Amino acid sequence: MRHRRIGGWKWAALWLFAFSLLWNTTGAQVRYTIPEELKEGSIVGNIAMDLGFDISNIAERKLRIASESNRQYFSVDLGKGDLVVNGRIDRETLCGQSASCLMPLQIVIENPLQMHSLEIEIQDINDNAPNFHNKHATLKISELTAAGARFTLESAEDLDVGTNSLKSYSLSNNNFFRLNLKSSKNDRLVPELVLDKPLDREKQAIHKLTLTALDGGNPVKSGTSVLEITVQDFNDNEPKFDVAAYKASVLESVGFGSVVLKIKATDLDDGLNGEIQYLFGANTPDLVRNVFSVNAETGEVTVTGKLDYETTKSYTFDVCAKDKGNPELEGQSSVQIDVIDENDNLPEIILTSLPSPVPENATVGTVVALITVKDLDSGNNGKVQLTVSPDVPFKLKPFHNHYALITDSLLDREAHSEYNVEILATDSGVPPLKTAKTITVKILDVNDNPPLFSQSSYNVHINENNLAGASLFSVKASDTDQDKNALLTYSILDTNSNQVPASSYFYINSENGTIYCMSTFDYEKLKLFSVVVQAKDQGSPSLSSNATVHVFISDRNDNAPAVIYPSTSMGSVTHQRMPRSAKAGHLVTKVTAVDADSGHNAWLFYRLAEATDASLFSVNLHTGEVRTKRAVSEHDDSSQRLLIEIKDNGEPIQSTTVTVDILIEDGFHEPILDYREKTIEPNKKTGKITLYLIISLASVSLLCLLTFFILLVKCARGSRGGSSCCIRRTHSEYKNPNRNLQIQLNTDGPIKYVEVLGGDMMSQSQSFGSYLSPMSEFSDLTLVKPSSTTNFTDTLNVLDASLPDSAWTFESQQVRQT
Repeated sequence: MRHRRIGGWKWAALWLFAFSLLWNTTGAQVRYTIPEELKEGSIVGNIAMDLGFDISNIAERKLRIASESNRQYFSVDLGKGDLVVNGRIDRETLCGQSASCLMPLQIVIENPLQMHSLEIEIQDINDNAPNFHNKHATLKISELTAAGARFTLESAEDLDVGTNSLKSYSLSNNNFFRLNLKSSKNDRLVPELVLDKPLDREKQAIHKLTLTALDGGNPVKSGTSVLEITVQDFNDNEPKFDVAAYKASVLESVGFGSVVLKIKATDLDDGLNGEIQYLFGANTPDLVRNVFSVNAETGEVTVTGKLDYETTKSYTFDVCAKDKGNPELEGQSSVQIDVIDENDNLPEIILTSLPSPVPENATVGTVVALITVKDLDSGNNGKVQLTVSPDVPFKLKPFHNHYALITDSLLDREAHSEYNVEILATDSGVPPLKTAKTITVKILDVNDNPPLFSQSSYNVHINENNLAGASLFSVKASDTDQDKNALLTYSILDTNSNQVPASSYFYINSENGTIYCMSTFDYEKLKLFSVVVQAKDQGSPSLSSNATVHVFISDRNDNAPAVIYPSTSMGSVTHQRMPRSAKAGHLVTKVTAVDADSGHNAWLFYRLAEATDASLFSVNLHTGEVRTKRAVSEHDDSSQRLLIEIKDNGEPIQSTTVTVDILIEDGFHEPILDYREKTIEPNKKTGKITLYLIISLASVSLLCLLTFFILLVKCARGSRGGSSCCIRRTHSEYKNPNRNLQIQLNTDGPIKYVEVLGGDMMSQSQSFGSYLSPMSEFSDLTLVKPSSTTNFTDTLNVLDASLPDSAWTFESQQVRQT
């Protein structure tokens, strides 16, 4: 810039010179010499005088300075004609480093127009000190640089010239460098830094020196530059870890990203040579790399995978610290990370042998299953205790590092067919972990339960004259056992006391227990059957139980009344006599009939169906007594015939008739006297009849008492055995043929009688019946030898027709063979 300005002044001077020629300028060259930096207002010289102008008229002639510069360094005092400094003059600005500094000026004046040239020489003063462009210079030198190496430094600049310009350099004291000066092509001094001995960056990485530039002024001025020498590192130091081996521990449940430890290495080198990155050693197995990672920048070892103490208890691997120098250097250290066990594994229950079914009759201590328990944890975390649920008949017994599940009490399949045994394993960790396993133990059935009928005895009623082959009744037994042990078959037992087996009369379905009657029954022959039914299972050995089915034959009105008095054994008509002197109400005879049926079917009613003279006789409806309704007159026929009808009370009604011929005679003794005469025969006959009567009554009374006593004993026993009272047991061991002795007191209708039945119901039985007429006027007794009911008519025919008021019959019934 300064050179341009200087050139510009030269061109301006030439232009003014040419202008002066055009304007007819005159005069010689005027030069002034002044130092730079004069104060404003300083007088350079009297330009009017030196150019020969009249001071008095320079104002009128407009004396002035012509200059190309925008800045006017000088002005003219028109009153005195002096050239005055108008502003600060800096030689370095105007002329730079030029040794000579001339400032041309053109003085213009008018009237006439004239131009004069003058020069002002600006002399240098030492107003500028040497100056470095970079006050802080940086120099990089490798620590491998050999001694004697030279490094050119920046030269200082001094704007002054001549003796005031830059003359020398100096360097601050140090142990490694010295200063050397050399000349450049333009004779400028160039400083050089010379290395006296090798550098070591690790000992001193930076050297700070001061370079001073001195000028030749008086006083001397100087300029300085701080030189910072950075020793460039060479990768001659490998990274070193703080410790030779790291050791840490971590819980196996630690989460991903958790920092286990932080490794630290240092490198004395600098820059890339000292920048360290951390990584696994070259031979680190994948097992480690899968669960850990090393941060290359920070050296933090973090968890990146699942830790499991039970799989790997400790990890040992190498870590490497590598710098970024060229060549790269590295250091190594070992790391051991121990995994701390936690109670994170549930106890495991293992069935060494599957549970086998147990018979219900198994003895206490029978082994059901073998159990093993393990826990992958260690220490207390791996100590396991086994317990079994308390509500089952089983317990655990240690057995050679196993546990045996054994029976603790007797079993009953019918109560529990299987057990769900819960085994609980609890470790000793904090908190404890538990595992439960349910073992199903099936109980095998043993035939230990006999079949049971719903009742010990059953009562079945069937009408006589039933159809053979009809279903009678169904018995049902149950067995709490299982499978074949509960499969039942039914059968009918034939007792030894029966002359005819029950199976001859009844059949039972062996599968469902339905009983069928095989024949038709007659109530008048058999009134009760006791059938023993047995239910037997198919177990081994088989078990059975019995039940008694009492089959009661219900009476049907299938028998007509039979006349037992008056006797018609000699013909169909009975003959009676009566005196003609009989009065009204005279008992002529008494018709007595019986009905083989029972109950209402045996109630009998008498009526007079036909008569020779209906006004003479009447028949009592209930007793069958034939009496005179009026006195017999002489006009009445001596021969009277009565047709008496006897009806029962059954449905349908059965009836029979008897014809009585009455002969009315004069002088005939009273019938009652005849009866009394018969009873009052010789004393011997009277005594015999009385004796028979007493013996008979005493026998009947004794038999009744004995029967009642036996029934009481059976009722007492039956109450203990669960049997119903007064029903005989089919399996009784007593051979007494009269064990079914029964007394029946019947009060059907007007005829009262007592039946004493003896003998087994399936064998021959005897019936002793007493038929007493409440209206009887006599106390006669007729004893008849027992005979079959089938000969019942014949039995009636042998009765003494002389006993109209009462009769005792002894009846024997024989079961018909089929």
